[in-house]
Amino acid sequence: MLHACCGPCLLEPFDALLAAHEVTVVYANPNIHPAEEYERRRDTLLAYARERGIEVVEIPYAQEVWAEAVRGVEADRDARCRACFRLRLGMVARLAAEQGYEAVATTLTVSPYQDPAAIADAGEAVCAEAGVVWLAGDFREHYPEAIRRSRELGMYRQGYCGCSFSIAEAEQDRARRRAERSANERR
Repeated sequence: MLHACCGPCLLEPFDALLAAHEVTVVYANPNIHPAEEYERRRDTLLAYARERGIEVVEIPYAQEVWAEAVRGVEADRDARCRACFRLRLGMVARLAAEQGYEAVATTLTVSPYQDPAAIADAGEAVCAEAGVVWLAGDFREHYPEAIRRSRELGMYRQGYCGCSFSIAEAEQDRARRRAERSANERR
């Protein structure tokens, strides 16, 4: 089972894994805020999957489950993300075990904005607990191609990770990068 956070991030990891595995995609993302954003990301992924004949399982949206998982660490970005990775990958690992799948992977590591070590730690832990294999994969080298292909396909590409906290954090990061570019242009 391949956990997918969105359509653009699915492109390259799916193709890479399909070369050696049968792959079922799982959309398990209770972290995404607001619900309309969750639906937009899901619908983009599902449209691509339909075109390609890719099987997708959706774990129902339950943002309260995510809120409980990150309770107490909301202000600590690293801790919050680790809790979020553990929650989402745990959902997929348990589903994989229940349905007789052997292994779990994720598309999260295609993004250069994610922590691949934290993702691997969470994946290894939840897969061990569920009794399935964690297929570690760092897909960051595929990010430029995923961006190119997603643009070519006209896919919706979001501007933040997904949770309510990441909206503000992404805007702060963009503002910092704009300021740095502006400062460099004045030199």
